[in-house]
Amino acid sequence: MNQTPKVAIVILNWNGIKHLSQFLPSVLSSVYPNLEIIVGDNGSTDGSVEFIRKEYPTVGIIQNDQNYGFTGGYNKVLEKVDADYYILLNSDVEVIPDWISPVITLMESDPKIAAAAPKILAFNQKDHFEHAGAAGGYIDKYGYPFCQGRMFYEIEEDKRQYQQSHEVFWATGAALFIKKHCWDEAGGFDDRFFAHMEEIDLCWRLKNMGYKVMYCAESEVFHLGGGTLNVENPFKTFLNFRNNLLLLQNNLPFWRAVFIIIARIWMDFLALLRFLSEGKRKDAWAVSRAHQNFVWRLLKGEHRKVSALQKANRKLLAKRYPVKGIYNGSLVWAFFVKKKRHFTDLDPADFL
Repeated sequence: MNQTPKVAIVILNWNGIKHLSQFLPSVLSSVYPNLEIIVGDNGSTDGSVEFIRKEYPTVGIIQNDQNYGFTGGYNKVLEKVDADYYILLNSDVEVIPDWISPVITLMESDPKIAAAAPKILAFNQKDHFEHAGAAGGYIDKYGYPFCQGRMFYEIEEDKRQYQQSHEVFWATGAALFIKKHCWDEAGGFDDRFFAHMEEIDLCWRLKNMGYKVMYCAESEVFHLGGGTLNVENPFKTFLNFRNNLLLLQNNLPFWRAVFIIIARIWMDFLALLRFLSEGKRKDAWAVSRAHQNFVWRLLKGEHRKVSALQKANRKLLAKRYPVKGIYNGSLVWAFFVKKKRHFTDLDPADFL
């Protein structure tokens, strides 16, 4: 392969002029010999595009005519980007100059590596991991995602305990490196997700296709988080619960998906009750709406209206399941009942 493959950093923006002004300078300081920086704008109305053209004329701009969400926005923008590697980077991420080369070197070492992510640390607490990705993502048998360095709300201090690069289950969309041909082969993001968990769905699909997803410990970035939807927003709750069911439907063999989704709906009901007990009625209603939306899509027959790529994936997943990186147990039970708060508390023998 190329000694210096072409890399395109693509930042999807929607009314994010504040974050662009704060974080884009660090991105422009990136040191890599064959690099293009592009902002894909999702129909912003806050002057973002004019700001970039004036202040950062070397940055490419690709404009969508409206807000297509994280999934649709990236799908449309990346159709117009020519590079060997894409880096999907959130607009609220600070990088250090030499953050790209270690990940590209790792990915070039094996043609089976399709995607990877660096270590994700918190911008406001740089000695701690950040919720969205931390030191590489995993998932339990019921579809609950978690990370090295973050399980549910428990976030670890970075004490260099996750300093080995290795295969994981998913790489965060906050700083997602992916080979262009793998993006094309997998069909990009599933537009139904709009935002949240779409990168887990993509990584699972890649694994069903026989590819690897990696965590690169030699690179690190700093993520502010909550730039578009903060953690208190009920729409974020809706997306997380609805998309988790879509994730299971997309990537599990049919009868296993049926069993796991039924179990998840009951487990989600417990989360709904917990929201009510905490006085978070909007979040409780968001969980209910997520279930209603998922069932409505099933009754509508949407699951039958899938693309050729999705049909091919469903044929593959029956052969590929289980794939490496799944925790073959209940994270809810391990965390809330057995009080296993850190990734290192989990038994390695319980991972597939």
